[in-house]
Amino acid sequence: MSAGNAKIGHPAPQFSTTAVVDGAFKEVKLSDYRGKYVVLFFYPLDFTFVCPTEIVAFSDRVDEFRKIDCEVIGASIDSQFSHLAWINTPRKEGGLGPMKIPLLADVKKSISRDYGVLKEDEGITYRGLFVIDGKGILRQITINDLPVGRSVDETLRLVQAFQHTDKHGEGGILSRYHA
Repeated sequence: MSAGNAKIGHPAPQFSTTAVVDGAFKEVKLSDYRGKYVVLFFYPLDFTFVCPTEIVAFSDRVDEFRKIDCEVIGASIDSQFSHLAWINTPRKEGGLGPMKIPLLADVKKSISRDYGVLKEDEGITYRGLFVIDGKGILRQITINDLPVGRSVDETLRLVQAFQHTDKHGEGGILSRYHA
């Protein structure tokens, strides 16, 4: 399967962009995460209804991913300034509040295009999720239509299953696999 320049079993498209990390602007590159699994997810826009629930869920549970040597990164076509404003808005008022995960700014839409999630007619992204292994190889692609978010539990299960096959070889992982 492939989406844009993203192809399962091939190196994930590289990126370098400004992100909001721990409330500050920072240049972030995919290569910064070499040696760790990465969950990269795209969402349509800041300040929308479904987006905060899944972004907050990934942020709130990022320690579970870090325990298995995996980082989680969110991305949208919004600027770092919009991301920061959304983070600085309290959750009770429709904001994200403090985040434990970086939010990438893809204002040029090049990352979204490379990963095949850009909805060209609207200039926003579909809800894409990509699992990249520690060698930078793309292992999983999921792209949802706009109204449906992603499951943190299922994403965690997928990372654990890929890590299991990395260690023990391919032997057919059950759909209910939990490490």
